[in-house]
Amino acid sequence: MLKELIARLRQGYRTTPYPLAPPVLPDRFRGRPELNPAACRPDCRVCALACPTGAIRVDGDQPILDMGRCLFCADCACHCPSGALRFTGEHRLAVWARGDLIVQQPQPEPAGPPEDGRLQLYRRALKLRQVSAGGCNACEADVNVLTTIAFDLGRFGIQIVASPRHADGLLITGPVTENMKLALEKTYLAVPPPRLVIAVGACAISGGPYADHPEVHNGAVGILPVDLFIPGCPPHPLTILDGLLRLKTPKEHGQP
Repeated sequence: MLKELIARLRQGYRTTPYPLAPPVLPDRFRGRPELNPAACRPDCRVCALACPTGAIRVDGDQPILDMGRCLFCADCACHCPSGALRFTGEHRLAVWARGDLIVQQPQPEPAGPPEDGRLQLYRRALKLRQVSAGGCNACEADVNVLTTIAFDLGRFGIQIVASPRHADGLLITGPVTENMKLALEKTYLAVPPPRLVIAVGACAISGGPYADHPEVHNGAVGILPVDLFIPGCPPHPLTILDGLLRLKTPKEHGQP
């Protein structure tokens, strides 16, 4: 027993201090994309052609990127001949409205949190039922890791629960396959109102790389009323945590 206590003291405090301190992210982390239309070459469509999910389109000479479809693979930035597109280290990607996932210049003012009073109910505790609606398990893994000692999701009063009847809302991952559509709808109805719906990852927002497949419903957006969108493929655990904290303290965790 003494050896275990000594080993624990040597390990020290293992939980990340985030959000009280800035996060430490790896150099290869790809965060919010940044566009510089002034650097674009006329009639250049290289970035749009390189994107595997059609997340980029060019309107005139202005590139427009949809983070809801983006896989953050950076193929667009690698192929851009003028460096007009790059991925920053900004991890705060969650937004309240689907339209705010569109990155363009100039960037419109983002929407604020819902004003229907629901968020006031979850300041002390927030319980979520996670639904994997046909995902590849990448987003699911990054949600699960938030419950480990490194992130300790419970210290914020947020808990992943087993039953939708014990939940305040749904956290959805995956593109919503045909086999999961009815199960998702039944799970949503089993959550006592008022309910929250969070779409995590490109698949849950737009279908991701599986978009427009005959057995996929292109995410939860057309099926359920989504309150919070957390893009990525998969989103970093800190990106997901930042989004969840917006539900608890929307004023303190505003838009990036």
